[in-house]
Amino acid sequence: MRARLADGVPPLTPDGDQARRWAQLELRDPAYAAAQPTPLDRVARAVQEFFTGLFRGSPDAALGLWLAVAVAVVLVALIVIAVVFSRRGRLSRRSAPAAAELFGDVETRSASALRRAAASALARADWSEAVVLRFRALARGLLERGAVEPVPGATVHAFARAAGHVLPDLADALDAAAGAFDDVRYLRRPGTAALYAQVADADDRAQAASVRVQAVENAR
Repeated sequence: MRARLADGVPPLTPDGDQARRWAQLELRDPAYAAAQPTPLDRVARAVQEFFTGLFRGSPDAALGLWLAVAVAVVLVALIVIAVVFSRRGRLSRRSAPAAAELFGDVETRSASALRRAAASALARADWSEAVVLRFRALARGLLERGAVEPVPGATVHAFARAAGHVLPDLADALDAAAGAFDDVRYLRRPGTAALYAQVADADDRAQAASVRVQAVENAR
C-alpha cells in the first residue's frame, strides 16, 4: 500500500503490527487475486508435471508404458466394435424391416397388422381379400423372423419353395397356400372359405414352427 507523503515530510517507518496491517490491506487488492492460479491452471500444471516425470525416468520404462496404453486402447476399441456388430446382427435377424417387397407390392404393415386386416375382410365375408391379406401375413411373418431372405421380384411360388426348405414339414402346405394366393390375386378367381382355410392353416403352422426353431437356437 502506497501512502502519499506531503512534501518535506520524511517517510514513516512502521512498526511490526503496522507493517502487517499494511501488507494485509495490500493483498486485498483485486490485482493480487487475479494473479492467483485458477483450478484449471492447477490441473494443467499437474498434467504437465505427470508427463515431465514420465520422460525424466528411464526411456525404456516410458516406452513400455506408452506401448501398454496403446495396446489397451486397441483392445477396448476391438471389443466395442465386436459388441456393436454382434448386436446389429441380432437386431437385423429379429427386427421386422420397415418395408418389404411382397410379390410386386411394397408392404409396410407388420404380420400382425396384416392378420388383423385379414380378419376384418373375413368378417365382411370378403374371401378374396382375406386370402390375399392372410398369405401376405404369412410371408411377412417369415421375413420378420429371418426364416426367409427377402428377394425383390420373387414370385409367390418361389417364396413358398424357399420357405419350404427352411420348414420342410410345411412344404406342401406352403405350396398350397401359394397356389390359393396366386389363383385369387393374379388369376382373378373368387376366394372361398376353403382357400382361406388353406392359407390360414399354413400361416398358423408356420408361426408355431418358427417359435420352436427359435427355442432350439436359444437352448444351444
